[in-house]
Amino acid sequence: MAIKGNVKEQTKSKIKLPRQYRVLIYNDDFTPMDFVVEVLMQIFGKDEAAAVSLMLSVHKGNYAVAGVYPKDLARTKAAEAVKWARDEGYPLKVEAVCP
Repeated sequence: MAIKGNVKEQTKSKIKLPRQYRVLIYNDDFTPMDFVVEVLMQIFGKDEAAAVSLMLSVHKGNYAVAGVYPKDLARTKAAEAVKWARDEGYPLKVEAVCP
């Protein structure tokens, strides 16, 4: 028995990527710049030059984007940064927001 034709099957699969959240780090007058640089390096994986540059952006403006991540990861990183700041006695504000 021979097959008389090739059957082409087309399937459309839509892979929905997870919504990305921005983690914002805000300027305040009490959290030391060195601590902010450490947070950016240890929690957000920035190298020293990028962390210093980002810290200066925060210092000059109201806030800066520390990173963009899926919802759960963004919230976890923000919470970790805030907990560390509170443990050190600083009022650093970090939050995950959906654009």
